[in-house]
Amino acid sequence: MTVQLLTPEGMFQPVPYHHVAIGTGTRQVHVAGQIARDAEANHIATGDLTGQVAQSLRNTALGLAGAGASFSDVVRLRFFVTNWSPEKMDDFMAGIERVADELGMPRPLPPLSLIGIDYLFEPDVLVEVEAFAVLD
Repeated sequence: MTVQLLTPEGMFQPVPYHHVAIGTGTRQVHVAGQIARDAEANHIATGDLTGQVAQSLRNTALGLAGAGASFSDVVRLRFFVTNWSPEKMDDFMAGIERVADELGMPRPLPPLSLIGIDYLFEPDVLVEVEAFAVLD
């Protein structure tokens, strides 16, 4: 196993992710920001944060697989969400839960950041996710 996930005693808990990931492999995989588009660039889940989170994670899984990786190799996830407010947390987490089993995502998740921003590059894009993985 190239990734060890942990939350040391004394760190804020419970959270749906681990605070620390230790990658021991030699190959790094960086998946560029993924959004809710299909292979033909069609918009998926317009106006639906839950659906866009789910589709963005599906696209991230495709990027990881292309490099021979999976979510079990991920040491960090970074989410950018437009017009963020704490009231959106349930919809955001529902998107993750919708695809977690389908994509083999570990639970708790690897370390992650959720960064609220004003907007992304197109007005209908509500979320973008980046993944960083380590392989042998």
